[in-house]
Amino acid sequence: MGVRPLDLLDLDDLLSDEERDARALARRVADDHIRPAVAEWYENGDAPIRELAVEFGKAGLFGMHLTGYGCAGSSVVALGLTCMEVEAADSGIRSLISVQGSLVMYAIWRYGSEEQKLAWLPALASGRAIGCFGLAEPDHGSDPTGMSTRARQDGDDWVLDGVKTWILNAPIADVAIIWARADKGVAGFVVPTDVSGYTAREISHKMSLRASSTGEIVLDGVRLPESARLPGARSLMAPMSCLTEARLSIIWGVLGAARDCLDTALDYAAAREQFGRPIAGFQLTQAKLADMALELQKGFLLALHLGRRRERQDGPLRPEQISVGKLNNVREAIKIARQCRTIMGGNGILAEYPVMRHASNLESVLTYEGTSEIHQLSIGQKLTGLNAFAR
Repeated sequence: MGVRPLDLLDLDDLLSDEERDARALARRVADDHIRPAVAEWYENGDAPIRELAVEFGKAGLFGMHLTGYGCAGSSVVALGLTCMEVEAADSGIRSLISVQGSLVMYAIWRYGSEEQKLAWLPALASGRAIGCFGLAEPDHGSDPTGMSTRARQDGDDWVLDGVKTWILNAPIADVAIIWARADKGVAGFVVPTDVSGYTAREISHKMSLRASSTGEIVLDGVRLPESARLPGARSLMAPMSCLTEARLSIIWGVLGAARDCLDTALDYAAAREQFGRPIAGFQLTQAKLADMALELQKGFLLALHLGRRRERQDGPLRPEQISVGKLNNVREAIKIARQCRTIMGGNGILAEYPVMRHASNLESVLTYEGTSEIHQLSIGQKLTGLNAFAR
């Protein structure tokens, strides 16, 4: 048996002992708690999210790059490697880590009051509470500047009205970070989901990310005290900075899905015989495997570069840098999944193997937190100095 794809360039030499330990821990969690049943969860469209959240909390996987309040304080690259290992099991389950840690917890950690941090971060870090992040709306997905959800002041309180959709964890969340337009710009709120006027429903009949819970949130006169507002969030830049954090975990995570497909295809090609020899010995198959291994390694180096830059500087990466990472790594990951399916022939569509499930999940990852077209325009704007977004 030959070497595994990420071993071709000895990329482990670029990681610290702490980062390799974090990866090993995440791999054990995935092997113990996700892989044995994830194909069944996917087929049934149901996963034990609360039970998984507790296990992830025990392992310190939620908000692990944050400090204090029960968070692990690990490196950004350690978080990325964790996302890669969890997504090697399933993209939908990795999304739980990204939403909980890089959207919900990060929003509270960076923009919240001390009272909000103490009230929610330890519970979210431990997995005892689950959060969701309400930004996207039915008519405003790629263009959050047009959001319709409104927050108006009524005496000492705030009243929220609007609808959010495609919100991961919404049907099961204990707390929601809701973004709304107010008189002085965009404001963020920490909303307990048991408050009057808040309802969430499951979006059913998904053909992708089936091992996850996704929903729509309706806010009908939700009344909140001033203490529910995120005091540090004063513009649309606040939720966008949270998306930058989550996109970095996506850039890493999809490498896990791609690697799992490639490992599966390698093993299959070595065992599958046609014309009296393993198909791994045919030139066309080796050319496919070589090209996929090349793109996987390039994606890893890109993710590592962005992760190191995020660790060195105070604040998020520039938008176009994140766009380069998400555009490239998701696009290449889905190409790898599709190519691996061809190597496996008809067997590639069976739930016995993870390849078709990864390919289907990556169709969603290709779209959420910025479509490929949006990231292309972000890069194009930086290259030309011209804004091509519609007005």
